[in-house]
Amino acid sequence: MGSAYYRAESESGDHIEDPSEDALFMLIDDLNSSDNTFVVIQPDEDDPAWFTSVAVLDEGGYEVERRDTTRREHDVVTETSIDRIARDLTIWLAARSISAG
Repeated sequence: MGSAYYRAESESGDHIEDPSEDALFMLIDDLNSSDNTFVVIQPDEDDPAWFTSVAVLDEGGYEVERRDTTRREHDVVTETSIDRIARDLTIWLAARSISAG
């Protein structure tokens, strides 16, 4: 059985356990193109079955990657709205938690 708990961690070392939509927004908003270029969200376990990441793009905006090996999902999109990214990831993460519980 997979864990229903997950962790968001940015390149700078900031981390939040089970982040809310607002917490995801803050982590993404703190990203920059020099020393804090990405945040990864995944279960707090060895060899997690899924993850998602948000990375700053050189040309502006963000690359959002979502991968879930148990569901054979892999999606990479670009987005400019932090609100939309945080909302979409919150919904995606909730689906992982429900299936793990």
